[in-house]
Parts: sequence; structure tokens; C-alpha cells
Amino acid sequence: MRNIREILRMKWDAKLSARQIAKSCNISHNTVTKIIRQAEATGITWPLPDNLDEAALQSLLYPANSKQQGNRPEPDMNHIHRELKRKGVTLTLLWQEYIAQHPDGLRYSQFCDRYHKWREKQGISMRQIHKAGEKMFVDWAGQTFPIVDPKTGAVRDAYLFVAVLGASDYYTYAEAFLTQDLPHWIAAHCHAFTFFGGVPEIVVPDNLKTGVTKPCYYEPDINPTYQEMAVHYGTVIIPARVRKPKDKAKVENAVQVAERWILAALRNYTFFSLGEFNAAIAVKLDELNNKPFQKMEGSRKILFETIDKPALKPLPEQPYEFALWKKARVNIDYHIEFDSNYYSVPYQLIRQEVEIRITANVIEVFFKGKRVASHTRSYGKRQYRTDVHHLPPAHQKYLEWTPSRLIQWAGTIGVHTAKLVREMLNRKVLPEQAYRSCLGVMRLVKSYPPDRIEAAAKRALFCRTFSYKSLKSILENNLDQAELPETFPEKSINHENIRGAAYYNIKGVHPEC
Repeated sequence: MRNIREILRMKWDAKLSARQIAKSCNISHNTVTKIIRQAEATGITWPLPDNLDEAALQSLLYPANSKQQGNRPEPDMNHIHRELKRKGVTLTLLWQEYIAQHPDGLRYSQFCDRYHKWREKQGISMRQIHKAGEKMFVDWAGQTFPIVDPKTGAVRDAYLFVAVLGASDYYTYAEAFLTQDLPHWIAAHCHAFTFFGGVPEIVVPDNLKTGVTKPCYYEPDINPTYQEMAVHYGTVIIPARVRKPKDKAKVENAVQVAERWILAALRNYTFFSLGEFNAAIAVKLDELNNKPFQKMEGSRKILFETIDKPALKPLPEQPYEFALWKKARVNIDYHIEFDSNYYSVPYQLIRQEVEIRITANVIEVFFKGKRVASHTRSYGKRQYRTDVHHLPPAHQKYLEWTPSRLIQWAGTIGVHTAKLVREMLNRKVLPEQAYRSCLGVMRLVKSYPPDRIEAAAKRALFCRTFSYKSLKSILENNLDQAELPETFPEKSINHENIRGAAYYNIKGVHPEC
């Protein structure tokens, strides 16, 4: 659903071609062209109205009675090329096999024509011409650098992030991080944009897992956080093709230069913190970018200030705030779970899959690209954030499970189980907050017979532990089969390690001490 808005932004705001948009949005360029034509025919202009959400945009462009025509399946050219090397195999035979698998496929003349055009392009290495401000290539250096803990002497590897602009002939930014995880990957890009003083049209990463969720030769899936950062800065992510190093030859060479002129130059130094190491990198990086060219006048920095810098887009007013994206399914209590805490959503979304956007302070919930809930983030455990506007007006009409039904089910096990479930529901501000615990009690029936659950519930009531975890612990430790005492022991426990009241009668000793 979010692709349509992104396609229109890239076309009308970023001024990209259909093929560039297709690579970034994980769709074919034909689909991009059709969407843009349909938007123009419908009269849609950029920027889109604020009240036009993704669902409305989808229905506006593609009414319910419209029919989409699929493209004919493309033949596997590599397979055809390999098979033709075998004795007796012809294009006619291969086309007959292809059409048997795809009756709606290409006709014979089109099949042969496409293969011949494909074969003519093989073995040709195209020289890439980079326009000013167009591309920024990014990657991690393969070589690491040791950071020594001054207290313990433990050594930890630091990873070098490298970014280079295409038109400035390797004008480079480099920074070290202790991990290659997503937060550091995003921070490295933000720092690179700040270093360059602007934003390029396109960012070209490798197909590493932090940036690309699902590597694919033709249509890689971009990590949602990475994609959101790109939208914030007004740029586009187009990963290099899998196993095609020439797509990012600039950064491959820049990585080698950084390893030689930065890491190798600092090899005899010992650094005790990442800050010290990055300060040394900044000095070497400045020397590298100001180093005169051998075969032409100027330096990387002069070339950057002359060519790339004037063409870069301006930085946004605020830097990107890191946000993690997750998928979750709404439970029957119309809450979603993240990090052992629970956040409410409109009750109509029960059992629907939603997307969660997590920042340091806020949890936002999206359904089909539209924000449906926002909560202050909790950092405890098993805490509930419930908006009263998300509650159904009549639970019996909309919820499959109700407090009365849960208690009725527990009564089929026994009176003690029913009483325990009732206590679990009554001890919450909202009964729905205890639904998960009650459902956990229901699942115990799959592992234990009803008589044991009833005995365990009786012991839990006696011990006044009204929770699913306590009931499960009683069953796992076979405490339900032990006899219950008539009452709790009233006498204090005597033990040599317990001081007792007499200890505090000693002169100079006070209980508050």
C-alpha cells in the first residue's frame, strides 16, 4: 500500500526515472509507468493532500471494477544460453519447452528476438558516468581495527563505515562503530549526510542484511527503518545487484583507499576508546581528501566543492530520529505486545496484522500505512498502555471472549479454577488486561488433566498467588499433589542466620539502621 505514495514522490519530487523507482520500490518498471500514467489521468498532483491516506489513494487509482493485466512470463536467458551449448539443442526446442510451461508466454519470434538481444549485451563492461549529486555509495570495510579496554585489557573490533560520492572521484567519509547493527548503520548515513553538507539523489548500499531485508538480484526488499530514513532525507535507496561488484566499484575502491591510508597508517597506534579512534580517523580522512591528485590538478575536496556539493539537496531541519519497525498481530484484548509491554489499538483491528514504529519515547501503530494508535513507550515489564477510545462500546458484541465466558469455561474444570480466573480478572484495572493470563490457564489443559489443574488452582488460592505463572509453577513442580496445611504457621522461624526481635533490644542498635 505504501508503494504508490512513494512512487509518486520519487517521480514528481525526486525526478527519478521509472527504472530507478522500480529498483527502489521492489516492483517492475512497467508497473511504475502504469501507476504514474494512471495518476496523471486521474488528475492527481504532488504534493498529495494530507487527508488522502493510502487506502483512499489505492481506491482512487484502481476502482473495484478495474482489472489488472499481468505481464507475460520472461524466459530464463541464462538457462537458454547454457542449454544451447549442448549438442542438438535449438531455440525451437527450448521455445517449445518454455511454451509448454507457460501457455500464455512469448511467441516464438519474440522469444528468439529477446534472446539474441540479451546475448549481444553479454561480456560488455559499461563505464558508469555519475552525475553531480546523484549517488552516494556506502559499505563496511572488510578490515577491522582493535580497541583495547583500559581497565580489563580486553580487545574489541571496530568496524569502519565508508561513504563516497560518485562524481567527486572518491571524496570519502569514514567513521568507526563497534557493531554493524541497524542503529549504527542508520547513524552512519546521517553522519555522512552531515559531513557532505547535503543529500544525494540516490544511496547505493550493498545487499547487507541490516539495509536489505531480502536480497534479490532484481527486486531487493529494503529494511523499513532504512526506507523511512531515506524518505526523511528525500533520497532513494537502490541496492547494488547481488554478486555485481561493478555496480558499486566506487565504494569498493574507496574502501581499499581507506584501509591503506587510514587503517594501515594507524596500525602502530593503540586506542583505548572509540572516540579516540574516530578522532584519529578524522585527521587521516582530512589528509586523504586534501591529498593532491597525481595525474590531474586539484584534490578530492576541491572536486567535491566544485561538482557535487552545489548539486546536493539541502539537509532537513531536523536529523532523522532512529525508529525500529516491527510487525505484530492484535490480540483478542485489542492490545499488541512489544518488549513484554502491551499497547492498545482500536478494537476493530482484533487479529489483524499491524506495523509498529518504535522510537526511544513513542510507540506508533500503523494499519495499511495509516497510523491508528500512538502511546508513550514503557520500559518496565508487563505494563499496559490503554487508550479509552480504543475500548468497544459493548464488549459482548465485538469480542469473542468476555469475562463471563472465561469464568464459565473455568467452571467446567472446577470451582477453584473458576474462582482463580475471577480473581485474575478482578485484580486488573480493566478485565481485558487479564485475558492473556486466562488464555494461558486454558492452554494448560493441553498438558495436564483437569483434576490436576483444579488441585493446583486450590493451592494457588490458598497461597493467594493469582497468576498464570504461579499456577504453571505449581503443576511443573507437582505441588498440586501435595497436601495443603490447614493454616499458615503463626510462629516465627528460628534460624541462626535470622536476628530476631531480641537483637534490636541491644543498646545502640535501632531497627531503622
